[in-house]
Amino acid sequence: MTETNLISTDQIRETVRQRYAESALRVTQSSSCGCGPDCCSGEAADPITGNLYSADDAAAIPETALLASLGCGNPTALAELKPGERVLDLGSGGGIDVLLSARRVGPTGFAYGLDMTDEMLALAEKNKAEAGVENVSFLKGHIEEIPLPENSVDVVISNCVINLSSDKGKVLREAYRVLSPGGRFAVSDVVTQGDLPADLRTDMEAWVGCIAGALEEREYRSLLAEAGFKDIDIEVTRVYDPRDLAQNRSGDDNCCDASTCCGGSSAVSWDESAYARFDASGGKIVSAFVRVTK
Repeated sequence: MTETNLISTDQIRETVRQRYAESALRVTQSSSCGCGPDCCSGEAADPITGNLYSADDAAAIPETALLASLGCGNPTALAELKPGERVLDLGSGGGIDVLLSARRVGPTGFAYGLDMTDEMLALAEKNKAEAGVENVSFLKGHIEEIPLPENSVDVVISNCVINLSSDKGKVLREAYRVLSPGGRFAVSDVVTQGDLPADLRTDMEAWVGCIAGALEEREYRSLLAEAGFKDIDIEVTRVYDPRDLAQNRSGDDNCCDASTCCGGSSAVSWDESAYARFDASGGKIVSAFVRVTK
């Protein structure tokens, strides 16, 4: 199993909360100092978070929603949302995917965002007001304990957040519970193909960098099936060189804060020996679109 009992759930949760709170505050500051969306485009883009949204999507939301995006895909586009559907975004951050979902489901639909970080929730509410969107509600809570009744949503989405949970089986069971019969689970997440070195699994910087907590693909499939999902499909959308991840997340001098471009996490601190062992085993770190039905 890839889950580790060497780092407590509370330790992981608090470290992630602190890092994402810092990111929310940094986005607010960067929007007033000239660090706009171009910071996340082109060759300087973070290999995980860069170039995920179309120009049309970017134009439809507040700039700070785009700046606060720390995802690894665009689940709102891949989930094929329909007018009138109810959508839940797990780990909604600054609200980018909730706002885009609300536009796709239209006035007869509804979009919920769930996040545990007060600073991100405040930023999301600000973005909601700026976007003038009414069919949205942001909820405070943990993705392992979703504060919604069973069978209450048609689609569950998430963007590079499930890997941050220390109990992914519980997250998937909760997603299954709140989905209505026939509902869809459609998330972007970082996944490994092959087992990461054990020392990397206990590295907190690698956790908040979306690497150490990533599920191995076979385990992801197994946990989805155990939760009750069917029609399991995991489609690789990007393949990463972990050395590039460490280099890109060590900073970009063109950003307002050189330590974290566009609100991303700080340097992933695993060394070349960890990469060499993973590479020698044929392992890969990828972004994937995970799609299943209830």
